[in-house]
Amino acid sequence: MNRRKAVETAIHGVFLILGLVTVAAVLVITIYLVISGIPAISKIGIVDFLFNSEWKSTAAEPSYGILGFLLTSVYGTAGAIVIGTPIGFFTAVFLSKLAPKKLRTVAEEAVSLLAGIPSVVYGLVGMLVLVPAIREIFAVPDGASLLAAIIVLSVMVLPSIIKVSLNALDTVPREYEEASLALGATPVETYFRVSVKAARDGIAAAVVLGTGRAIGEAMAVMMVSGNAPNMPSLFESVRFLTTAVASEMSYSSGLQRQALFSIALVLFLFIMLINAVLNFFMKRGGEK
Repeated sequence: MNRRKAVETAIHGVFLILGLVTVAAVLVITIYLVISGIPAISKIGIVDFLFNSEWKSTAAEPSYGILGFLLTSVYGTAGAIVIGTPIGFFTAVFLSKLAPKKLRTVAEEAVSLLAGIPSVVYGLVGMLVLVPAIREIFAVPDGASLLAAIIVLSVMVLPSIIKVSLNALDTVPREYEEASLALGATPVETYFRVSVKAARDGIAAAVVLGTGRAIGEAMAVMMVSGNAPNMPSLFESVRFLTTAVASEMSYSSGLQRQALFSIALVLFLFIMLINAVLNFFMKRGGEK
């Protein structure tokens, strides 16, 4: 008995240490970004930095305005979630409740494979297939645009949304559905009015994970968006917050380098804000 208690105590200690390491890592990243990002914001001015639309970091008279990057990230993430969430959600419902076992097995393997594909491969396929297609279909000078980035991101968020939503739906007790069917509801009504409601928190968590994936992506977006510091427009080349840091960090110095750390700080705070808002609505919905 004492040995069993000692083992449980040791396991609890390991979990505590791992949890503290995770918290410490977040604190270290936060402190480092704040220390590295604040100086540039102080020199440039927070209003000019956030609300100026001109980014000319290598000009004779440099300008460090990230409004275009910020709006592009918002529009790109929102577009990817608007497209990817319904597709991922309905796919998860179909696989969980309607798909034959063999089809579900094959589909789950395909989703897992989709999740394992490197970002650069998504970007390469988008650059070679999607960008020329947009250029031909919409008769625009260059298909590398915000639209291409949105489409690529919407595909990249699908595995997170499908897998987490599928797991949430699978954990709904069978008794809930049997009770609904016994009361005269059709199977489809049962799935959407009972099963989906019971798995609401898990589905919301899937959307949060998908949002985080869309916001934090850099390589694939850089390859299909054109990576030009313009204000967001559906058929024009744009630059996201992530790609702004990735594209200039290798040759930056002085105030330019500090400004890139400031962009990383803004991106970090942006992600925290979105997660806080989504969690707020999740808890509010759960209370109702």
